[in-house]
Amino acid sequence: MRKGGILNRHLAGAIAELGHGHGVLVCDAGMPIPEGPRVVDLAFRAGVPSFAEILEGLLAELVVEGATAAREVREANPAAAGLLDGHFPGLALVPHEELKRLSAGARLVVRTGEARPYANVLLRCGVFF
Repeated sequence: MRKGGILNRHLAGAIAELGHGHGVLVCDAGMPIPEGPRVVDLAFRAGVPSFAEILEGLLAELVVEGATAAREVREANPAAAGLLDGHFPGLALVPHEELKRLSAGARLVVRTGEARPYANVLLRCGVFF
């Protein structure tokens, strides 16, 4: 058993398979899950684990070169918007319907138990060198 880092074997394995340019959708419990990408559903109950907890854990493991979120997050979920702005100064914002369309191209979907709207972000993996 790992001493630290991500303990969920499905998530740890999926992260190990990611490469440059692959997309990772981190989403709330209400986001429609697209057909195709590998899905690691971490939702336990409403709010557990939170979007912030999962995002922080993933960012400790991934190199991210870009991020995209729904434009609606600014008005509908200021807490999530602040979190995203703090991590991604160049955050791209698109309409929510466009984010759902882009999510179909993700390699991995990580579903959180977040129960607040628009707590979703599509990450684009970078490389560590």
